[in-house]
Amino acid sequence: MPTSTPTDPARKRSMPVTHARDGGLVVFHIGMTIHRPFRPDLWLPVFRAMPTMLAELGRNRAAADRGEAEDLGFLGAQTLFGARGPWVVQYWNSVDQLYAYARDTGRAHMPAWRDFNATARKNPGAVGIWHETYVVEEGGVETFYGNGARAGLATATGTIPLGRRGTTARERLSRRTPSPSDG
Repeated sequence: MPTSTPTDPARKRSMPVTHARDGGLVVFHIGMTIHRPFRPDLWLPVFRAMPTMLAELGRNRAAADRGEAEDLGFLGAQTLFGARGPWVVQYWNSVDQLYAYARDTGRAHMPAWRDFNATARKNPGAVGIWHETYVVEEGGVETFYGNGARAGLATATGTIPLGRRGTTARERLSRRTPSPSDG
């Protein structure tokens, strides 16, 4: 019978971390509500549009990180599923960059938006879409990821040791990460 040893990675407890980003950011929730689940011909095109946009944004972020493209401001996203339909939590550098992407006729969002509106006019009430935008100022974010958990903002910005922002949630919420030049 196998036994676990202290060096077994499954038994090793990782140190808690927090998100790596300093400064403000935008949290954007966008989703769809499926009103006619037995009509996938009406809601499946809407459902399929989001992965296309997220792939485009992910490619841009990678290219921008390499210095090969203009940074659109997208930091990352996480897709969730609820009882009424899927939604995506996105993280952006700024609301201006989010809105610029949404209006850019050369990007995937605008054609998807036009297609949705055309379908919605022909089949009102089949599928709903919604979004919420939150502008979060510097010092307005507190995160904790323990025992190897990584989700949300941590997947979009990376992580740093928890203690660099403070040992309590209250300390982390109002404090920026000290830089090496801070002494």
